[in-house]
Amino acid sequence: MIEAAEALCRIGRSLYERGYVHASAGNISVRLDDAAGGGWLITPTDACLGTLQPQRLARIDAQGRQVGGDPASKTLALHRRIYAVEPDARCIVHTHATHSVALTLAGVWSADDIVPPITPYYVMKVGHVPLIPYHRPGDPAVAT
Repeated sequence: MIEAAEALCRIGRSLYERGYVHASAGNISVRLDDAAGGGWLITPTDACLGTLQPQRLARIDAQGRQVGGDPASKTLALHRRIYAVEPDARCIVHTHATHSVALTLAGVWSADDIVPPITPYYVMKVGHVPLIPYHRPGDPAVAT
């Protein structure tokens, strides 16, 4: 679990330093394996991804109860739903990247793909990026 917590913080710092996230916009979670007791680690609510500390990450048990760290991100329900439908998912990086937000405000390519298929590499590596309905952070409808 310590290794997962340190990696999560390292990824958050990298995203922040490269300008992919700002302030407290976004969160990261990682699924813990059975050897660590299962469950997840997730960034605390309103945490800056550039200054995460392993001991402050929210620890969530396999039943969805917080068992350690600072209060979990308000988007925990969204993360848990993604993990439930994607059993092979190991990590979720959820950002409000400036350019992605700008695309949604300017008008997207289509609701099924907000970014046009610019290159074959983009199609192979990124795939589809759908526009999803907006709900306030923490709203249970986010997980539906």
